[in-house]
Order: sequence, then structure tokens, then C-alpha cells
Amino acid sequence: MEVIKVVLLTVALVSIAMLGLATQILLKKGGKFPNTHVGGNKYLKRQGIHCAQTQDKVERAKVKRQVDFKNVRIANTSK
Repeated sequence: MEVIKVVLLTVALVSIAMLGLATQILLKKGGKFPNTHVGGNKYLKRQGIHCAQTQDKVERAKVKRQVDFKNVRIANTSK
């Protein structure tokens, strides 16, 4: 019987917490979750800081432009 009380109390507390966290989103017209991604932060954008995926994509594009496949030669390693 005590286990049921603890479970019900836990469910009630979690429900109250979720309702408290969602009040602004639910009650505000056009309310939405805030963008917490690195790409959505204007201060980090000014400093040139990107998320890992974007930074990887930029670096891969740089390397792709630098590699010239027209002048690639296969070295003869057998002597």
C-alpha cells in the first residue's frame, strides 16, 4: 500500500513540474520551446562559433576544394 502512495505522489509531483514548465508555452499565443542550439545563439555566431556538425561540414568543404584530383599520380611503391 505504501508503494502505491509513493508512486502516486511521484506522478503528481512530476505532473505539477511539467505543468509549471509548460505554462508559458501553453498559455502564450504562439508560444514555442526556446532554441537552445548553438546555431541559434547570435552571440556565438558573431564570434564564429558553430556546432560540431556545421563546423565539420565547413571543414570538409574546404578540403574538397583544396584537393585537385586532376593532377593526382599513383606512386610506384614496388622496387
